[in-house]
Amino acid sequence: MALSFNPQELPVLGIDDHLPPVSAEVLRPEALRRRFVAPPSWMPEIAVERRFTEREPTHASVLVPLVQRDEVTVLLTQRTDHLTDHPGQISFPGGRAEPHDADAIATALREAEEEVGLHARHIEVLGSLPTYTTGTGFIVTPVVALIQPPFSVDADPFEVAEVFEVPLSFLMSPANHRRHGIDIAGVRREFLSMPWLSADAEPRRYFIWGATAAMLRNFYRFLAA
Repeated sequence: MALSFNPQELPVLGIDDHLPPVSAEVLRPEALRRRFVAPPSWMPEIAVERRFTEREPTHASVLVPLVQRDEVTVLLTQRTDHLTDHPGQISFPGGRAEPHDADAIATALREAEEEVGLHARHIEVLGSLPTYTTGTGFIVTPVVALIQPPFSVDADPFEVAEVFEVPLSFLMSPANHRRHGIDIAGVRREFLSMPWLSADAEPRRYFIWGATAAMLRNFYRFLAA
């Protein structure tokens, strides 16, 4: 669904640098495993977006792939511009559930292999976060997993324009979480963004926002609880 506004042009209403970052110790693979084995008492901060479509709700899953490098990173994709839902936006690998999927985890694993060629042999599922309902009517289950390198990426060119990684520590620091808002047809829409500048020889700016940023914020609440 095409947007009627450019989220990158909206002013920043606030930055959450008053909240502490998740410590480096908690972001290590062993600590992440322990967190899902014995989860804390917590509540997602953002669970449902304001709906702006009348279509029937659809179940979907995304894989939140935590790559086990020297510093854990999050693998993300940039969607191609011609897609019907969320074109050009940054997202996790994922998509709608199919009747033959055994459960939400099976959906996430299937979609990750179809979209970016990430095979299940590299994936260690840790668990799932509470569902997140998008304004476009998708009820999304985020499936969090550790990814063991080395692995190759074979992106589906129809759906994926680019695959890249962002340090988990950057995303789990609220000093990098920005708040935005806009009124559309008399309805207030608010969202988070987490703009990231790559460390490449020619740095690129990636504007992580909307549902992806909201699910990352919920992951922050889970790890910080």
